[in-house]
Amino acid sequence: MDVVVAGQGYVGLPLAVRAAEVGHRVVGYDVDLNRIKRLIAGDSYVEDVASSRLRAVLDTGAYSATADTAALASFDIAVITVPTPLRNGVPDLTYIETCARTVGERLRPGATVVLESTTYPGCTEELLLPILEKTSGLKSGVDFLVGFSPERIAPGNKRWSFDATPKIVSGIDAKSLEVIKGFYDGIFQTTVPVSGPRVAELAKLLENTFRLVNISLVNELATLTKALGVNAWEAIDAAATKPFGFMRFTPGPGVGGHCLPVDPLFLSWKVEQELGVPFRFVNLADDVNRHMPDYVVQRVVDGLDKRGLPVKGSRILLLGLTYKYNATDLRNSPSGRIAELLTDLGTEVRGADPNVPESDTSKLNMPRVDASPQEVAAADAVVLLMDHTRFDLAMIEKNARYVLDCRNRLSGANVETL
Repeated sequence: MDVVVAGQGYVGLPLAVRAAEVGHRVVGYDVDLNRIKRLIAGDSYVEDVASSRLRAVLDTGAYSATADTAALASFDIAVITVPTPLRNGVPDLTYIETCARTVGERLRPGATVVLESTTYPGCTEELLLPILEKTSGLKSGVDFLVGFSPERIAPGNKRWSFDATPKIVSGIDAKSLEVIKGFYDGIFQTTVPVSGPRVAELAKLLENTFRLVNISLVNELATLTKALGVNAWEAIDAAATKPFGFMRFTPGPGVGGHCLPVDPLFLSWKVEQELGVPFRFVNLADDVNRHMPDYVVQRVVDGLDKRGLPVKGSRILLLGLTYKYNATDLRNSPSGRIAELLTDLGTEVRGADPNVPESDTSKLNMPRVDASPQEVAAADAVVLLMDHTRFDLAMIEKNARYVLDCRNRLSGANVETL
């Protein structure tokens, strides 16, 4: 089939390459010209797609990348994988709207459009469909098919690969579901059909809301148990020995990425818009996690004070700047907020992360350094935010004068655990 994947980011590129590998003719469309240049050159900027795989599908002609909308003509299936950020707590759907118009202008009878971008329940039918119909002059369910299939990308996850992760699929009618399921059956090992787009949209939000709520639970626990004289990490490990009724989540300096700080608030926004009541669990969980960087900074201030050092003028080294373990992604990482708060207190903040590409250094709001023994020893406080495998933890224990360990990986008289 002729497939268009609109949006070549961390969701769209893996889908486009995999679809090309299984035999489809794929056009990867993106409005970012820098991305397109890199893709044409066979240079992948998504960690789950090796450049060798990208070059292989380019060489066979199964995949091409473009910013030219003319290349989208005559597709059988178009998959929309564009961003859906929040702006002041309100979903920004302009990327979906713009992309829907672009796809709609080239929509022909018999084609199928699938939305993968995370959004609120009802968006596919209330927003996407009308734009496609108005732009194309065609009728959904009669002239063309539509559905929603939420992305489940987990960057850097070695246990669950892209195609091994079960794929939820839905359609606005039985024929749409049949075609969409058939397409994804050839890409994923398992597909999970549901009754309609609203269920699929809600399922995606429920997955991330579940994680947000449970992470906020253990984060708040960590802020309270130190004063109680109880080790929260030990208690969590003990509770995790129960083989049923408990799932292990661990504290950290906050949440980041696109999903956890954003997706649950789509659901909260929709509930308040439609029902006029707050989604209390989501709002509380969001509040707890947004204030974890404040707690981390307060612990650093307390740790320095205990050692007779003023926070102003102190040298702080932050280790692990990405939002996720062993990932390369800085999006919404709590490290940025922690650095900002420490800088406002007059500290000299430096950051080290061997996983962050050199091209992303400009996104850091702190000087970038290597996590060398000299750099670690020179810091008045070292904060381990993310325990990437590329860090030499034994060296950090040996050389740091004071460490706030947000991941419970270090030990010694000079180490305090979040």
